[in-house]
Amino acid sequence: MRKSKLLQMHNVGIVVDDLKGAIAFFAELGLELEGEMTVEGQWVDRIVGLNGVRSDIAMMRTPDGHNRIELTKFQTPTATSGEPNAPVNTLGIRRIMFAVENIKEVLSRLQAHGAELVGEVVRYEDIYLLCYVRGPEGILVALAEPLR
Repeated sequence: MRKSKLLQMHNVGIVVDDLKGAIAFFAELGLELEGEMTVEGQWVDRIVGLNGVRSDIAMMRTPDGHNRIELTKFQTPTATSGEPNAPVNTLGIRRIMFAVENIKEVLSRLQAHGAELVGEVVRYEDIYLLCYVRGPEGILVALAEPLR
């Protein structure tokens, strides 16, 4: 019997409180707003396992069109709060990494949107300049500038 195979990764979902601020942050990073919509109804409730869901969603895609982030603001039920400044060694999904052309320029633009550099910009051998940035809602974003 043939084993089913994974076809592709569709998107990463991030729950936020300030949807417009999160859209602005990821747009500044270089993602493109693909669309926005509000979802509700029994089909949504059944998928996510909650009752009375009404949420606003913004789908953002990378310039190459291969990857997406789904930003979601729950109107109902109210989103529960995690630890927004959890350290990078906390269990669970910790960060999303993006390759960029000029890490210092991108970092400067993101800091203008309230992002904070977590550690330092460091050089990994002759391969990358790397850093972690804490963005809106405490989201950790890693930036990687290829050196080759």
